[in-house]
Amino acid sequence: MPRPILTHAARPATFIVDAVDENGATQPTPIAGEHPLTIYVDKREILTIMTLGAAPEALVIGYLRNQRLLESIDEIVSVQVDWEVNACSVATQNGLKNLDEKMAKRTKTTGCGEGTVFGDLMADLENIQLPRDIKISQTTLYTLLNNVRIHESIYKQAGAVHGCALGNTKGEILTFVEDVGRHNAVDAIAGWMWLENVPGGDKIFYTTGRLTSEMVIKAAQMGIPFLVSRSGLTQMGYDIAKRVGITMIGRAVNKHYLLFTGMERLALS
Repeated sequence: MPRPILTHAARPATFIVDAVDENGATQPTPIAGEHPLTIYVDKREILTIMTLGAAPEALVIGYLRNQRLLESIDEIVSVQVDWEVNACSVATQNGLKNLDEKMAKRTKTTGCGEGTVFGDLMADLENIQLPRDIKISQTTLYTLLNNVRIHESIYKQAGAVHGCALGNTKGEILTFVEDVGRHNAVDAIAGWMWLENVPGGDKIFYTTGRLTSEMVIKAAQMGIPFLVSRSGLTQMGYDIAKRVGITMIGRAVNKHYLLFTGMERLALS
């Protein structure tokens, strides 16, 4: 199947405004962008999300993937973003299945920007099989953390964003996405993986945000066995990570980390 027809409508990541410092001096200061984007699928409005706008097409594709509204990238004909009307129009081959049923049940998540999940959060978890034979070493983990640390980011310029990275088992960053909400950043990476036909079974997902149930479920749906955060985790996130067999690592900064679940996949140096 051919790739979907895409616009390439990234918005500027930062904008310069004047601020006054503690000495009364005016300081031109970069701030993060934030834009509403209403998603339409086959001319039907799904929802409006707030986004940095750095990778809107991948974000929308990943959102539809992680909400289980589409099963394959092959179902998408086109993704067209128009910032003049703050809208994204998605055309599909055969429409969305069971959309009314899924939209009837919404869960407001803890994600920045108050993310919304359609349908049952726990649906199909029992059918997810993550690879058990993939392992990484402490050295790989430290390499990935250092690569994230030195990566040029919007956060270093303006703050106010969350970052997510997809790494391989050498600790190399394959893609890095920032957005105003961590759930947006993970969705954008999910969309990128579909567009580039990248499997998740030998990948490491890193996020600056906390590891909630939503983050764990999305990583599992993407087939990724390693989930790493510089922040902490929630009880439900922990319980689901144990249930699906994800290797969950939190408080990961420099050469410090806490390994919570899936200890068999991390080889100590």
